[in-house]
Amino acid sequence: MPRVSQDQLDARRQEILAASRACFARHGYEGATVRRLEEATGLSRGAIFHHFRDKDSLFLAVAEDDAAAMVETVARNGLVQVMRDLLAGALSPDTTGWLGTQLEVSRRLRTDPAFAKRWAERSAAVAEATRERLVRQREAGVLREDVPIAVLAQFLELAYDGLVLHLAMGRPAGDLGPVLDLVEEAVRRR
Repeated sequence: MPRVSQDQLDARRQEILAASRACFARHGYEGATVRRLEEATGLSRGAIFHHFRDKDSLFLAVAEDDAAAMVETVARNGLVQVMRDLLAGALSPDTTGWLGTQLEVSRRLRTDPAFAKRWAERSAAVAEATRERLVRQREAGVLREDVPIAVLAQFLELAYDGLVLHLAMGRPAGDLGPVLDLVEEAVRRR
């Protein structure tokens, strides 16, 4: 029997995550049945669950993958850039993905205490990356100094949550660029 390299296993895992992300976004956690996951990935349940213990672990891996990307973007370019990326994704022909995952995470946070407990550290990582970015921006003289960092971080988090809600409600996404410009200007030094 031929050996499978770690690179091949990692590539397969990423393929499963990408296809599952779209499936969860399209059908929600409950609607993303194992059969639908098989169809989305083109793999058998055995192949899928070789990489993930169960559907819950698969969903959490998708959400963690998205959260890691979000932390990376926040650290590099700030939370407003995350909002711009989310908006760009909503304007593309394929709106499944990150927004769908965010909505499903939000739903599960409200309805699943075990998930909320597991998710707390991921949420803390995004909040910490936001605070660290704001501190660096303030030290660079770019950020306004008349408002505490904690308040600025909370303002940006509320703007992000509002954008997610706006898009989830199916409201038009095309005219929000100037709104995000305003959010960014609100935290900048005058």
